[in-house]
Amino acid sequence: MRVRVGVPQDAAGLVRLAGQVEHWFGPMVDDPGFHAAVAEQLACGSALVADDGATLLGGLLVGHHPPVCHLHWLVVDAAARGLGLGRAPVAGALARCPAGVRTVEVVTFGADHPGAVAGGARVFYERLGFTPAEPAAPGPEGGSRQVYRRAL
Repeated sequence: MRVRVGVPQDAAGLVRLAGQVEHWFGPMVDDPGFHAAVAEQLACGSALVADDGATLLGGLLVGHHPPVCHLHWLVVDAAARGLGLGRAPVAGALARCPAGVRTVEVVTFGADHPGAVAGGARVFYERLGFTPAEPAAPGPEGGSRQVYRRAL
């Protein structure tokens, strides 16, 4: 498995992965806005992807706005979860933070959201040193969200 900066040719793979998590994040695969956001992130080099040399297995969209780095969207192929394919892109994103970034934030599922347990997102971020902070606006599917934060 390798983690690399995503390229425009990775868009289809990220959309395929989005289809696996729409039940947690809301409609994405048919949303032109999602496609545009993925294309923009890939074009400007702010997406990291994990692959096995043939298949895209994970991806992370990142935004740098010093003093904060935002992890916008992390997805790992359902068949590859638990193998470090989420941890590696996050580590790559943290290593690439530009000068002046002091904090990393991610909005993930609220404690009462089914994805918090089934996907293990909250535990995942806590194991990486993030701590729960303030509530965030609900997701497009109506589920609760919470900001998680980590100092660099």
